[in-house]
Amino acid sequence: MLNSIIHGTTTDHPPLLIAHGLFGSARNWGVIAKRLSQDRQVTTVDMRNHGDSARRNTNSYLDMANDLAEITPKGGDILGHSMGGKAVMALALMQPKHLRRIVIADIAPVAYSHSQQPMIDAMRKVDLTTIEKRSDADAQLAEHIDEPGVRAFLLQSLDVTARRWKLNLDVLQAEMENIIGFPDLDGRFEGPALFLTGANSDYVTRAHRPRIKSLFPKARFAKLPDAGHWLHADKPREFEGTVAAFLNG
Repeated sequence: MLNSIIHGTTTDHPPLLIAHGLFGSARNWGVIAKRLSQDRQVTTVDMRNHGDSARRNTNSYLDMANDLAEITPKGGDILGHSMGGKAVMALALMQPKHLRRIVIADIAPVAYSHSQQPMIDAMRKVDLTTIEKRSDADAQLAEHIDEPGVRAFLLQSLDVTARRWKLNLDVLQAEMENIIGFPDLDGRFEGPALFLTGANSDYVTRAHRPRIKSLFPKARFAKLPDAGHWLHADKPREFEGTVAAFLNG
């Protein structure tokens, strides 16, 4: 069972589960989950090989979809970003009657060519034996990653006290081809689906829409201006408002 954090209490609205992206965690989504929990109970999870969830030997989308099925109430709603979005899509295609509505944040059901291996390499190069505080690790990461925001994101998965990454880097590296890919699934999800993207991101393009519509015929598309791939961090209020409006619709 995935480690989870529950926000709010049960209401008349269907509960919402949020699945984070690669190198993320349930805590990354805490602020957004709390705001969305004004209308419904919201659960954030640590995906397998992330955070406080169990370490597994695989990180395939079929396995991640089955993990989500164990914790998502039947008839509930689910939101997934990036890797989490692909896991949500896999679940919706494998068990289309399990979910009511889905929100897919800045990802398409296709294989991508860009690997996240450089991030793993950078984390491995941090000498954890010398870490006394998070800024020590940040200084080492800065030798390999220029963007402060990316470093801050990765450092949320660093347990400074235990001097370890709360990520199963070995398995994530071994499974990178599966993570940037997408399984060949025959199902279709006939329920409402929102594909919400950042206007400055190239993860979801118009060329992807025929593929999306073939699997999710009721898919709707929306973009957040001035937002990139981490659209929920770039424009949190706009992201929350769009998601809430869709779920309440």
